[in-house]
Order: sequence, then C-alpha cells, then structure tokens
Amino acid sequence: MIAEMIKTGDGAIARYERHWRHSVQEVWAWLTENDKISQWFSELRVEELREEGAIVFQMPDGTMDKLTISELKTYSVLEFSWWENTMRFELSPEADGCRLVLTEKLKEITDHTPKDLAGWHVCLEVIDALLDGRTIDSRFEEWKIWYEKYNVAVKNFSSVNAG
Repeated sequence: MIAEMIKTGDGAIARYERHWRHSVQEVWAWLTENDKISQWFSELRVEELREEGAIVFQMPDGTMDKLTISELKTYSVLEFSWWENTMRFELSPEADGCRLVLTEKLKEITDHTPKDLAGWHVCLEVIDALLDGRTIDSRFEEWKIWYEKYNVAVKNFSSVNAG
C-alpha cells in the first residue's frame, strides 16, 4: 500500500503502515542491528543506538553523513534526522504480530521526494520479505514501479495543497 500524504502546518508527512506476523522484537532487530540493516539498506549503519546517537549513511563517493537519533524507546520508537527531514519508526504489538508505522516528516516537497518515498517503500517490502525468509530479486525494478506511483501521488498532493 502506498504511503498516505498528510499536510501539516510546516510541511507534510508521508505515513506508511504495515501489519506483520512477526513480533515487535523481531522487527526491532531488523531496524537496529547492523547485520540486518545492511540486508535492506546497505548504505545505513547504526553507530550509537541511543538518543543523540548516530546512524551513518555512506554516500556513493565513500563519504559519510551522520544522522542524529532524536528519540529511542527500545522495541517501540526509533526516530532520526534524514537531512532536512525526520524518519520515525513506531512499533506496537498486535495479537498476531505487530504494526509498524513509518513516517517521514517532510520539510518541503521537492523533485527528490518521490524518489525518497519510493525508496522507503521498497525498504519496507524488503524487510517484509526478509522477515518471511524471502528475497526481492530486483529492488531497482521494484523501485521504478513505486517511483512512478509516488511521482503521481506527490504531484496530486502538491496540486491539491498548493498555496
């Protein structure tokens, strides 16, 4: 399911929601343990898992950007800066697994926004597959499909919320 776009007073929020038949602890491990993170987002790694700690993003040229963890509640909340934006993963237990809500607080909508949203969408698909012991053969092909959908969604959102 495509992320829901919500207008806020100071930008927008993209909200993804997933229900997985896996425990909060299992999903939390995929969000916070470097050996697992590298399987769904190879450029990311946790440097210090604590509030004001860092998540490191390795750029294609080998340079690294540090992203600050702004909120951390074990098995519940992981929030960190994403350059000008903020990423927030929230987990809550359900009878048959857990619910994950991922939000990206967008300071502004840019030409890069649909690329970013499609990327996070594919990341969630990859985590889902990995939790079930599956793989996604061509993440780039998946991304291209979702990029087209997010490109339309962002354009529609921007035109409705213009001014």
